[in-house]
Amino acid sequence: MTGARPLTLLSAAAVAWATLGWSAVLGFAIWRLGAIAWEALVAPLSTVQWLVLAANTIFMLWAEGYRGFQQRFSPRAAARVLWLRDHARAWSALLAPAFCVGLVGAPPALLRRIWIGAALIVLAVLVVQRLPQPWRGIIDVGVVLGLSWGLLSFLAMVFAALRSGSGPVDPEVATGPWSL
Repeated sequence: MTGARPLTLLSAAAVAWATLGWSAVLGFAIWRLGAIAWEALVAPLSTVQWLVLAANTIFMLWAEGYRGFQQRFSPRAAARVLWLRDHARAWSALLAPAFCVGLVGAPPALLRRIWIGAALIVLAVLVVQRLPQPWRGIIDVGVVLGLSWGLLSFLAMVFAALRSGSGPVDPEVATGPWSL
């Protein structure tokens, strides 16, 4: 890669921190929501509730797992982890998990999209938390499966990018005043 620096302790640490840090965030969400989802799955559900569970699960696997993570989020995050391997500096290494998901060190347009998306996710979480069981758990079954798909696609794409030395997409890293 043009402009790439040799692998250093800093860049190796940045890659590990980005990958493990973001994996831990997703893993924690899967674990926490999995317990709530399990409560719904072991409860006696009506036919309507089973139908909603099935429809929501299929929708979340497609929308969150496949479209959201596998096609959009994970390729860019993997490309940004690869960018860290080749260009890490102190600040980008320190903020590596936030950097790999685009919360920092991205061009302004991407920063706006990522932060608005994060705010919408927080809003959705606040709304779903107010639902009574089993409805909250019914929603969370789909979320857990979508997040699990996302975690697996993120890890697979990071390892593929690191192995090949080529990112799946443009990492969209900021230059100038927005750079780390």
